[in-house]
Amino acid sequence: MKPSGPARCKKSFATLANPPKSALLGLYLAASPLIRLIARRHLEKRVLRGKEDGQRYREKLGLTDVPRPDGPLVWMHAVGVGELLALPALIREMQARDPALNFLLTSSAKTSAQAIEHNLPPRTIHQFLPLDTRAYVRRFLDHWQPQLSVWAERDIWPVFLTEIERRGIPLALINGRMSRESASKKQRAKAMFAALYVKFRFIEVQDIESAEGFASLGVPADKITVTGTLKAGADPLADQPDKRAEMEQTLSGRPVWLAASTHPEDEIAVFKAQRKILETAPDTCLILAPRDPSRATRILNHALDLGFDAAILDGPDSLKDAQIAIIDRIGELGLWFRLADHCFIGGSIAPVGGHNPYEPARLDCAITHGPNVQNFTDDYAAFHAAGAARQVTDGETLAAAMLDPALTDLRPAAAKVADAGRQAVVRTAERLLGVMNVNSN
Repeated sequence: MKPSGPARCKKSFATLANPPKSALLGLYLAASPLIRLIARRHLEKRVLRGKEDGQRYREKLGLTDVPRPDGPLVWMHAVGVGELLALPALIREMQARDPALNFLLTSSAKTSAQAIEHNLPPRTIHQFLPLDTRAYVRRFLDHWQPQLSVWAERDIWPVFLTEIERRGIPLALINGRMSRESASKKQRAKAMFAALYVKFRFIEVQDIESAEGFASLGVPADKITVTGTLKAGADPLADQPDKRAEMEQTLSGRPVWLAASTHPEDEIAVFKAQRKILETAPDTCLILAPRDPSRATRILNHALDLGFDAAILDGPDSLKDAQIAIIDRIGELGLWFRLADHCFIGGSIAPVGGHNPYEPARLDCAITHGPNVQNFTDDYAAFHAAGAARQVTDGETLAAAMLDPALTDLRPAAAKVADAGRQAVVRTAERLLGVMNVNSN
């Protein structure tokens, strides 16, 4: 039977005692019911624009047809694709220690549901997070009744945190990240953020800069732990063996490289690199996976204007004569990191801050990237210290890297760096289970 009523969780009076006061937080909580006046119409408009899942948008109103499983349930939230894909490995680690646990994963972005579809662990349900207003929040919590609420990285919502605390459900923030710029902006509402962050039993962060950011907002030092990124210990991206075999057969030994999670500035360099590569290896195929798949048609038209044989990747036939094949959907990178010997990780020539290097490292794909990797500074530093990645600056240097036979020699070192990241997952799993055990006594 699922737990109900006051027996679900005991309130931690240490957590609730003398919480910081914030007029801004009080104003937000008072005004949040107004969201209901426009919520349904707003979501329906987003469905028409393709921004929401037409079959599942009601989940954002706290409505679901999915039953709650019997037994203890841990709820984890991450806003987008990258944050969400870091969590299945943590779930498996916790399940290995306590097989009775069920898990609820929530996220906000439509693409996150598509990405997690093939990566869900057993006894794990995915839902979209409801909008942050009391009626939807209470409807959601009444239905799911979690024994632990875990928030990943940066996404926090005041009504949710306030209602979770009111019910005595323990809260933890993991894989936290806060740049100096973000911490500086939050200083304008320091009392509100202090009142929210104090609700967490503990806060685990990715690096020293993030720890300093949380501390500057009034979080006690003994609540903050630097663990490194959980993305380092994430499960390998899901494979599609049958589809991969078809693609491999069609490619018939052609050289393949992958440009993953690209942005427009990255693609300028990628196209220049592919043109240079074709001069030396004319049968080379570039697989281009934009960070935003909805841009695929625009990218295709640009590639055609530049004179490339290009196509949207829609089955093996689209690869036959393509110099560039463009991915227009989420969830394909696991296949292509396995098929390509080399990749370029985007968001790194573009001034975005870089994307996750652990995904290709786990799948035996040699890594190149541009200079802008601020979001993963320590991670890329670890890869370079181990001789496991190569930095490029433009199309010329990217082409040279892809044509260098020695690039594949980076792969074993990259796999070792990725394997070392498992320890952060183990430590976080143990700590979360400890919070649950303390709360149940």
